[in-house]
Amino acid sequence: MSESAAKLRANLQAIQERIDTAAQRAGRRSEEVRLLAVTKYFDDETTRAVVEAGCRCLGESRPQQLWHKAAALSDLPQLEWHMVGHLQRNKIKRTLPLVSLIHSADNRRLLQALEAFAAEEDKPAAILIEINISGDSSKHGFAPEEAEEALQIAASMRHLRVGGLMAMAAREGDRDRARRDFAGLRELRDQLLRVAPPGITLDELSMGMSGDFEEAIAEGSTIVRIGSALLEGVTGG
Repeated sequence: MSESAAKLRANLQAIQERIDTAAQRAGRRSEEVRLLAVTKYFDDETTRAVVEAGCRCLGESRPQQLWHKAAALSDLPQLEWHMVGHLQRNKIKRTLPLVSLIHSADNRRLLQALEAFAAEEDKPAAILIEINISGDSSKHGFAPEEAEEALQIAASMRHLRVGGLMAMAAREGDRDRARRDFAGLRELRDQLLRVAPPGITLDELSMGMSGDFEEAIAEGSTIVRIGSALLEGVTGG
């Protein structure tokens, strides 16, 4: 095993231990939180090493990188790809067949385009509704006050399967601000559960990244999106 591969394996183990500890501290089971390795800054070799270290759930934020890596790692069995970044409508056709979950359903026109392609293929599309919980002007997502309408729109589309919500903490702010943002998403989810149309499930909360995933777990995250923390001390990433 190369030095980089050994360090990557150690990082993955350390992160999983932190996830377990954060979940237990919050009175949750560690199995309730999935680690999604976001490979945006990983080359093909490093991404392969992540899988070999035991993480088969991978996320990409750019469609072209997802296409490339899905092809480059096609020999590895049982990989689960997630799309976590903004998805342009003209990238849906090549992206949707490759992914298990789209975290970033962030506007009405994208919902409509996803439905159109999923209907054409007669295959459901699993999505999360992205919420701009922090209000940052640079972020994508429905405003919190638009979330109920977004669920209504998605519920009217026969081929969309909404499983929950996704959000990022404010770009500017400390861990306390991040936790408030994550609490805001959880509280919004709880409100939406009372009015969600039939067929809409909100079990998933995709929130928390390398710098704030423990705060996210404390507030109910079920998927943490970890990238840079996996690469600490790794060369060639």
